Amino acid sequence: MQVRNLLPCLLRKKTYEASSALDSELKRCLSVIDVMFLAVGQMIGAGIYVLAGSVTHTQTGPSIIISFALAGFAALMSAFSYAEFGARYPRAGSAYSYAYVGIGEIWAFIIGWTVILEYMIGNAAVARSWSGYLDSIVHHSISNFTLRTLGQLSSGGGFFSRYPDVISFLLIIVVAIIVAAGSKESAVVNTTFVFVNLAIILFVTVYGLVYADFSNWIGTDEQGRSRFFPFGISGTLSGAATCFFSFVGFECLSTAGEEAKNPKRTIPIATFGSLTIVISAYVFISSSLTLMSPWSEIDPIAPFAVAFENKGAVVAKYVVTIGALAAMFNNLMTGAFALPRTVYAVADDGLIFSCLATVNKFTKVPLNAIIVFTFLNATLALVFDLEALVEFLSIGTLLAYSVVSASVLILRYQPAPVNGAEDKLDEGGRIKEWLPMRKYWERISVRKSIPLAVIALVFGYFWLAFTLRLGLLFTVPGYVSIALSLILIISSLTFIAGHKQNSQDLSFRVPLVPLIPALGLLINCFMMAYLAYLTWARFFIWMAVGFIIYFLYGVWNSKEGKKRRVITESSVSTIAKQDNENVELSNDLKL
Repeated sequence: MQVRNLLPCLLRKKTYEASSALDSELKRCLSVIDVMFLAVGQMIGAGIYVLAGSVTHTQTGPSIIISFALAGFAALMSAFSYAEFGARYPRAGSAYSYAYVGIGEIWAFIIGWTVILEYMIGNAAVARSWSGYLDSIVHHSISNFTLRTLGQLSSGGGFFSRYPDVISFLLIIVVAIIVAAGSKESAVVNTTFVFVNLAIILFVTVYGLVYADFSNWIGTDEQGRSRFFPFGISGTLSGAATCFFSFVGFECLSTAGEEAKNPKRTIPIATFGSLTIVISAYVFISSSLTLMSPWSEIDPIAPFAVAFENKGAVVAKYVVTIGALAAMFNNLMTGAFALPRTVYAVADDGLIFSCLATVNKFTKVPLNAIIVFTFLNATLALVFDLEALVEFLSIGTLLAYSVVSASVLILRYQPAPVNGAEDKLDEGGRIKEWLPMRKYWERISVRKSIPLAVIALVFGYFWLAFTLRLGLLFTVPGYVSIALSLILIISSLTFIAGHKQNSQDLSFRVPLVPLIPALGLLINCFMMAYLAYLTWARFFIWMAVGFIIYFLYGVWNSKEGKKRRVITESSVSTIAKQDNENVELSNDLKL
């Protein structure tokens, strides 16, 4: 395959008939509550009992409630785009499927491959955390018994864990059995644990308010600092960036797109419903914590357990422990649910091995994907120390959020069929009267100009972010760099806004386009720019492995590619047939 022939293959977009959007081998059996609680279970982990304490103690003080609200708002900017795609294209692959429709095959593969690793590391890390938490409750008797019985794997601090974590291995197997039993069965278990977790959060919040002291919020301390903003506004904003990752996980509900009843309605409702619940939970529980204890006395590791112990509330301390275990189990359930469905979506499109797309005829779940990736997950949790890889989780999520927001920008400005008639298109992509150089831009296809404008916008965001990260803000080169990046950002947004949007009828459309998707992109690009360089290095290593699979297998076995080759061959055959008929007719006339 020549390079000029390869590029169209990399950028080809997935096409589907509107009438087949809801067709699936999976069973549509999940209600709005089932789907919504998948996201709630993924977002509310043990971190709700830990993060509030660590951020309050080191970054924000009581103003953490504002940090959580700001972080929730930032997540909401990306959630809008996910909700529109859930209404537009309700498939199991979540961001992978959305990218395939919006910006092309190679980007879809990058997202799918990254999200698969993200879920693998995340599930294994949660299982090890659950095991470690249980071990700490029983005074490390589990780890001591394992070391005596099975021996030591390493001295710790390296690639391998200190001892084989048998508990986490078995936990992943148990969760996989539940997930393999069927989507409805796993949703029922997940929903049950979510209710338990929310009940415990409510109990902890209300019980903490019994000891509320509003003087912890009001006035100034001995050093003259505001008790509510002890680290200033900058601390509150820094805390918001840390808290943002508490809301990572809402996107996992879109992996249930092929199993939700009426997904075009369910996905948007579940997306906003889950974020509303989780934002409220974090704000209320952090309010209770900071009213119960002065921020400087809050323990950063076990804030609620220590706070209740200081108040003599021993029962509440143990309730928090149960809540943490239930929350981590929720995390693992939702991750184990989402991982095989993402694998199924990529395999079903032919980009990775098609055997992973096999659906069990009895349970209607992607059983091969569950079996293979359960084994990989369990092995990771058993022998590897995952602490060094946990930071990698954020890059996959942020990249997925960015691509989905970019895809909304691109698709919204493409012409759409009127009343389903492919031969009649609406005014989507038409240039508005006020856009400068209108006649020049009209010569360029909107299928090229809008994607290029979005690329320029993203480049401008990263340019601005790295200028700030490198500490150039108050330097002459920094001023020039910031000015040029802002000109590029404003010009790109102006160009995009200078086109008419299509009038495609969807159950949910992102409001205030292009502002909301552009704001979501801005937040995600800045978050990625501030990730550790080592995280990016690991990302490129993982992608190198993925590209080997894609270029040796996926690009040749892509169903979209095969479909286009059939159409091309059919067209060539038709043209050749017509040419032959014309030649025969010409010969007859000569005779």
